Amino acid sequence: MFQAKLIVTGDDFGYCPRRNQGIVECFLAGAVSNVSLLVNGSAAADAAKLARRYNIPIGLHANLSEGSPVCEVLKRSSSLLSEAGFFHGKMGFRTALSKDLINMSEVKQELKAQVDLFHELTGHLPPHMDGHQHIHVLPKVRHVFAEVLEEYGIEYTRVPIEPGLHNCDWIEPSLMDFYVGVEEDSLNTVDVFTKHGIRWPDIYIGLSTMGKNMSVSAIQNAIDTAIVDFTSKVPAHPVPQHRTVTIELMVHPGYPSVPAIGGCGEGPDDFSQSWERLHELQTLIKPELQSHYKTRNIQLCSFKDL
Repeated sequence: MFQAKLIVTGDDFGYCPRRNQGIVECFLAGAVSNVSLLVNGSAAADAAKLARRYNIPIGLHANLSEGSPVCEVLKRSSSLLSEAGFFHGKMGFRTALSKDLINMSEVKQELKAQVDLFHELTGHLPPHMDGHQHIHVLPKVRHVFAEVLEEYGIEYTRVPIEPGLHNCDWIEPSLMDFYVGVEEDSLNTVDVFTKHGIRWPDIYIGLSTMGKNMSVSAIQNAIDTAIVDFTSKVPAHPVPQHRTVTIELMVHPGYPSVPAIGGCGEGPDDFSQSWERLHELQTLIKPELQSHYKTRNIQLCSFKDL
Protein backbone atom coordinates (compact mmCIF):
# COMPACT_ATOMS: atom_id res chain seq x y z
CA MET A 1 0.00 0.00 0.00
CA PHE A 2 1.55 3.25 -1.14
CA GLN A 3 0.76 6.62 0.33
CA ALA A 4 2.04 9.78 -1.31
CA LYS A 5 3.39 12.98 0.21
CA LEU A 6 3.37 15.85 -2.27
CA ILE A 7 5.42 19.01 -1.86
CA VAL A 8 4.07 21.71 -4.17
CA THR A 9 6.89 24.28 -4.26
CA GLY A 10 6.25 27.80 -5.48
CA ASP A 11 9.58 28.94 -6.93
CA ASP A 12 10.86 32.52 -7.22
CA PHE A 13 9.24 33.83 -4.01
CA GLY A 14 10.62 37.32 -3.52
CA TYR A 15 10.97 38.07 -7.25
CA CYS A 16 8.41 40.89 -7.23
CA PRO A 17 5.33 41.99 -5.21
CA ARG A 18 2.92 40.40 -7.69
CA ARG A 19 4.74 37.06 -7.57
CA ASN A 20 4.58 37.16 -3.78
CA GLN A 21 0.86 37.94 -3.87
CA GLY A 22 0.09 35.04 -6.20
CA ILE A 23 2.15 32.51 -4.27
CA VAL A 24 0.59 33.53 -0.94
CA GLU A 25 -2.90 33.21 -2.46
CA CYS A 26 -2.01 29.72 -3.68
CA PHE A 27 -0.72 28.76 -0.24
CA LEU A 28 -3.85 30.05 1.51
CA ALA A 29 -5.98 28.11 -1.00
CA GLY A 30 -4.07 24.90 -0.17
CA ALA A 31 -2.63 24.73 -3.69
CA VAL A 32 1.02 25.37 -2.76
CA SER A 33 2.57 23.81 0.36
CA ASN A 34 6.13 25.13 0.23
CA VAL A 35 8.06 28.06 -1.26
CA SER A 36 11.58 28.72 -2.50
CA LEU A 37 13.00 32.21 -1.85
CA LEU A 38 15.20 34.25 -4.20
CA VAL A 39 17.16 36.28 -1.66
CA ASN A 40 18.45 38.61 -4.39
CA GLY A 41 14.88 39.26 -5.55
CA SER A 42 13.64 42.84 -5.24
CA ALA A 43 10.79 41.75 -2.93
CA ALA A 44 12.72 39.17 -0.86
CA ALA A 45 12.37 41.01 2.47
CA ASP A 46 8.60 41.32 1.99
CA ALA A 47 8.41 37.64 0.99
CA ALA A 48 10.16 36.63 4.23
CA LYS A 49 7.66 38.72 6.23
CA LEU A 50 4.74 37.11 4.40
CA ALA A 51 6.16 33.64 5.12
CA ARG A 52 6.32 34.51 8.82
CA ARG A 53 2.84 36.04 8.87
CA TYR A 54 1.16 33.07 7.18
CA ASN A 55 3.50 30.35 8.50
CA ILE A 56 4.57 29.33 4.98
CA PRO A 57 7.35 26.69 4.86
CA ILE A 58 10.25 28.36 3.07
CA GLY A 59 13.56 27.26 1.58
CA LEU A 60 16.28 28.86 -0.55
CA HIS A 61 16.25 29.20 -4.35
CA ALA A 62 19.98 29.76 -4.90
CA ASN A 63 20.61 32.11 -7.81
CA LEU A 64 23.81 32.43 -9.84
CA SER A 65 22.25 33.28 -13.19
CA GLU A 66 19.82 36.20 -12.90
CA GLY A 67 20.37 39.68 -11.50
CA SER A 68 23.04 40.69 -8.99
CA PRO A 69 25.07 38.82 -6.35
CA VAL A 70 24.25 39.43 -2.68
CA CYS A 71 27.92 39.19 -1.66
CA GLU A 72 29.18 42.80 -1.60
CA VAL A 73 32.71 41.88 -2.69
CA LEU A 74 31.45 39.98 -5.73
CA LYS A 75 29.19 42.85 -6.81
CA ARG A 76 32.25 44.91 -7.69
CA SER A 77 34.25 42.41 -9.69
CA SER A 78 33.98 38.65 -10.17
CA SER A 79 33.83 35.85 -12.73
CA LEU A 80 30.09 35.58 -11.97
CA LEU A 81 29.40 38.92 -13.67
CA SER A 82 29.00 39.80 -17.34
CA GLU A 83 30.32 43.04 -18.81
CA ALA A 84 26.96 44.61 -17.92
CA GLY A 85 27.66 43.94 -14.23
CA PHE A 86 24.97 41.28 -13.71
CA PHE A 87 24.99 37.47 -13.58
CA HIS A 88 25.59 35.91 -17.01
CA GLY A 89 21.99 34.67 -17.49
CA LYS A 90 20.48 31.19 -17.78
CA MET A 91 22.39 30.17 -20.90
CA GLY A 92 25.22 32.67 -20.48
CA PHE A 93 26.19 31.09 -17.15
CA ARG A 94 26.27 27.66 -18.77
CA THR A 95 28.42 28.96 -21.64
CA ALA A 96 30.88 30.69 -19.28
CA LEU A 97 31.06 27.52 -17.17
CA SER A 98 31.78 25.35 -20.21
CA LYS A 99 34.63 27.71 -21.14
CA ASP A 100 36.06 27.40 -17.62
CA LEU A 101 35.50 31.12 -16.96
CA ILE A 102 33.67 30.70 -13.64
CA ASN A 103 35.74 30.74 -10.45
CA MET A 104 34.37 28.03 -8.14
CA SER A 105 35.63 29.77 -5.00
CA GLU A 106 33.44 32.74 -5.99
CA VAL A 107 30.50 30.40 -6.56
CA LYS A 108 30.96 29.08 -3.03
CA GLN A 109 31.34 32.61 -1.63
CA GLU A 110 28.07 33.71 -3.24
CA LEU A 111 26.13 30.57 -2.24
CA LYS A 112 27.22 31.00 1.38
CA ALA A 113 26.29 34.70 1.26
CA GLN A 114 22.81 33.72 0.03
CA VAL A 115 22.36 31.17 2.84
CA ASP A 116 23.48 33.82 5.37
CA LEU A 117 21.07 36.39 3.94
CA PHE A 118 18.25 33.82 3.99
CA HIS A 119 19.00 33.26 7.69
CA GLU A 120 19.02 37.02 8.30
CA LEU A 121 15.67 37.50 6.53
CA THR A 122 13.82 34.50 7.95
CA GLY A 123 15.51 33.87 11.29
CA HIS A 124 16.40 30.27 10.41
CA LEU A 125 18.45 28.20 7.97
CA PRO A 126 16.64 26.81 4.92
CA PRO A 127 15.31 23.24 5.37
CA HIS A 128 15.86 22.82 1.64
CA MET A 129 17.92 24.58 -1.02
CA ASP A 130 17.68 24.24 -4.79
CA GLY A 131 18.93 26.22 -7.79
CA HIS A 132 17.24 28.92 -9.86
CA GLN A 133 17.20 27.74 -13.49
CA HIS A 134 18.68 24.43 -12.25
CA ILE A 135 22.20 25.85 -11.86
CA HIS A 136 22.85 23.62 -8.82
CA VAL A 137 23.22 20.44 -10.91
CA LEU A 138 25.69 21.90 -13.40
CA PRO A 139 29.23 20.44 -13.69
CA LYS A 140 31.63 21.77 -11.02
CA VAL A 141 28.83 23.80 -9.41
CA ARG A 142 27.21 20.59 -8.12
CA HIS A 143 30.29 19.82 -5.99
CA VAL A 144 30.46 23.31 -4.45
CA PHE A 145 26.69 23.35 -3.91
CA ALA A 146 26.87 20.02 -2.08
CA GLU A 147 29.73 21.27 0.11
CA VAL A 148 27.72 24.34 1.13
CA LEU A 149 24.67 22.26 2.02
CA GLU A 150 26.77 19.89 4.08
CA GLU A 151 28.57 22.75 5.87
CA TYR A 152 25.27 24.38 6.89
CA GLY A 153 23.47 21.12 7.63
CA ILE A 154 20.83 21.70 4.94
CA GLU A 155 19.37 18.25 4.39
CA TYR A 156 17.18 18.52 1.29
CA THR A 157 17.51 19.66 -2.31
CA ARG A 158 15.88 19.06 -5.70
CA VAL A 159 17.15 16.73 -8.42
CA PRO A 160 15.17 17.52 -11.59
CA ILE A 161 14.89 14.09 -13.23
CA GLU A 162 11.27 13.85 -14.38
CA PRO A 163 9.76 10.42 -15.19
CA GLY A 164 8.23 10.25 -18.67
CA LEU A 165 9.80 13.53 -19.81
CA HIS A 166 10.86 12.08 -23.18
CA ASN A 167 7.25 11.12 -23.98
CA CYS A 168 6.02 14.72 -23.63
CA ASP A 169 5.61 15.58 -27.31
CA TRP A 170 3.84 18.87 -26.53
CA ILE A 171 7.09 20.46 -25.31
CA GLU A 172 8.74 22.68 -27.92
CA PRO A 173 11.96 21.16 -29.32
CA SER A 174 14.21 24.02 -28.14
CA LEU A 175 12.79 23.75 -24.63
CA MET A 176 13.06 19.96 -24.69
CA ASP A 177 16.74 20.29 -25.60
CA PHE A 178 17.26 22.42 -22.48
CA TYR A 179 15.26 19.99 -20.31
CA VAL A 180 17.23 16.99 -21.59
CA GLY A 181 20.41 18.86 -20.68
CA VAL A 182 19.05 19.49 -17.18
CA GLU A 183 18.18 15.80 -16.89
CA GLU A 184 21.67 14.72 -17.97
CA ASP A 185 23.28 17.13 -15.48
CA SER A 186 20.96 15.82 -12.77
CA LEU A 187 21.82 12.19 -13.45
CA ASN A 188 25.49 13.11 -13.11
CA THR A 189 24.76 14.88 -9.83
CA VAL A 190 23.09 12.01 -7.95
CA ASP A 191 26.34 10.41 -6.72
CA VAL A 192 27.80 13.78 -5.66
CA PHE A 193 24.78 14.71 -3.55
CA THR A 194 24.54 11.20 -2.10
CA LYS A 195 28.19 11.31 -1.04
CA HIS A 196 27.51 14.51 0.91
CA GLY A 197 24.47 13.02 2.67
CA ILE A 198 21.97 15.23 0.85
CA ARG A 199 18.44 13.96 0.26
CA TRP A 200 15.62 14.78 -2.16
CA PRO A 201 12.09 13.48 -2.82
CA ASP A 202 11.59 10.17 -4.64
CA ILE A 203 9.93 11.87 -7.59
CA TYR A 204 10.35 15.26 -9.27
CA ILE A 205 7.72 16.83 -11.57
CA GLY A 206 7.68 20.31 -13.03
CA LEU A 207 9.30 20.49 -16.47
CA SER A 208 6.40 18.96 -18.42
CA THR A 209 3.80 21.02 -16.53
CA MET A 210 5.43 24.44 -16.65
CA GLY A 211 3.74 27.64 -17.83
CA LYS A 212 1.33 27.15 -20.74
CA ASN A 213 1.82 23.37 -20.51
CA MET A 214 0.18 23.26 -17.08
CA SER A 215 -3.35 21.89 -16.80
CA VAL A 216 -5.24 19.88 -14.21
CA SER A 217 -5.02 16.77 -16.41
CA ALA A 218 -1.29 17.33 -17.09
CA ILE A 219 -0.54 17.44 -13.36
CA GLN A 220 -2.81 14.46 -12.63
CA ASN A 221 -1.24 12.38 -15.41
CA ALA A 222 2.32 13.36 -14.45
CA ILE A 223 1.74 12.37 -10.81
CA ASP A 224 -0.06 9.11 -11.63
CA THR A 225 2.53 8.09 -14.26
CA ALA A 226 5.42 8.92 -11.94
CA ILE A 227 3.96 6.93 -9.04
CA VAL A 228 3.39 3.89 -11.27
CA ASP A 229 6.93 4.22 -12.62
CA PHE A 230 8.39 4.52 -9.12
CA THR A 231 6.40 1.68 -7.55
CA SER A 232 7.28 -0.68 -10.42
CA LYS A 233 10.96 -0.25 -9.52
CA VAL A 234 10.54 -0.91 -5.78
CA PRO A 235 11.54 -4.51 -4.89
CA ALA A 236 8.48 -6.72 -4.33
CA HIS A 237 10.01 -8.55 -1.35
CA PRO A 238 9.89 -7.78 1.42
CA VAL A 239 6.80 -5.60 1.06
CA PRO A 240 6.41 -2.99 3.83
CA GLN A 241 2.89 -2.54 5.20
CA HIS A 242 2.89 1.15 4.32
CA ARG A 243 5.40 2.77 1.99
CA THR A 244 5.32 6.51 1.53
CA VAL A 245 6.43 7.88 -1.83
CA THR A 246 7.55 11.52 -1.77
CA ILE A 247 7.01 13.87 -4.70
CA GLU A 248 7.99 17.45 -5.41
CA LEU A 249 5.93 19.42 -7.94
CA MET A 250 7.79 22.58 -9.01
CA VAL A 251 5.44 25.45 -9.89
CA HIS A 252 5.73 29.15 -10.77
CA PRO A 253 2.39 30.81 -9.95
CA GLY A 254 1.90 34.54 -9.63
CA TYR A 255 0.45 37.62 -11.20
CA PRO A 256 2.47 38.86 -14.20
CA SER A 257 5.24 41.26 -13.23
CA VAL A 258 4.82 44.90 -14.16
CA PRO A 259 7.68 46.15 -16.38
CA ALA A 260 10.51 47.75 -14.37
CA ILE A 261 9.11 46.43 -11.06
CA GLY A 262 10.71 43.32 -9.67
CA GLY A 263 13.44 40.96 -10.77
CA CYS A 264 16.80 40.35 -9.16
CA GLY A 265 18.55 43.59 -10.00
CA GLU A 266 17.99 44.07 -13.71
CA GLY A 267 14.18 44.11 -13.93
CA PRO A 268 11.72 41.25 -14.51
CA ASP A 269 12.31 38.73 -17.32
CA ASP A 270 9.84 37.85 -20.09
CA PHE A 271 8.45 34.72 -18.39
CA SER A 272 7.66 36.65 -15.22
CA GLN A 273 5.74 39.26 -17.23
CA SER A 274 3.79 36.71 -19.29
CA TRP A 275 0.25 35.35 -18.83
CA GLU A 276 1.75 31.93 -18.04
CA ARG A 277 2.31 32.84 -14.38
CA LEU A 278 -1.39 33.65 -13.90
CA HIS A 279 -2.34 30.53 -15.87
CA GLU A 280 -0.38 28.40 -13.37
CA LEU A 281 -2.03 30.16 -10.42
CA GLN A 282 -5.54 29.64 -11.83
CA THR A 283 -4.83 25.97 -12.62
CA LEU A 284 -3.35 25.13 -9.22
CA ILE A 285 -6.31 26.47 -7.23
CA LYS A 286 -8.93 24.50 -9.20
CA PRO A 287 -11.07 22.30 -6.88
CA GLU A 288 -10.76 19.25 -9.16
CA LEU A 289 -7.01 19.19 -8.55
CA GLN A 290 -7.53 19.23 -4.79
CA SER A 291 -10.12 16.45 -5.18
CA HIS A 292 -7.66 14.37 -7.17
CA TYR A 293 -5.10 14.58 -4.36
CA LYS A 294 -7.70 13.31 -1.88
CA THR A 295 -8.93 10.42 -4.04
CA ARG A 296 -5.35 9.31 -4.70
CA ASN A 297 -4.42 9.45 -0.99
CA ILE A 298 -1.94 12.26 -1.69
CA GLN A 299 -1.08 14.46 1.28
CA LEU A 300 0.34 17.94 0.67
CA CYS A 301 3.31 18.79 2.87
CA SER A 302 6.66 20.62 2.97
CA PHE A 303 10.26 19.45 3.25
CA LYS A 304 10.04 19.88 7.03
CA ASP A 305 7.40 17.12 7.07
CA LEU A 306 9.52 14.47 5.36
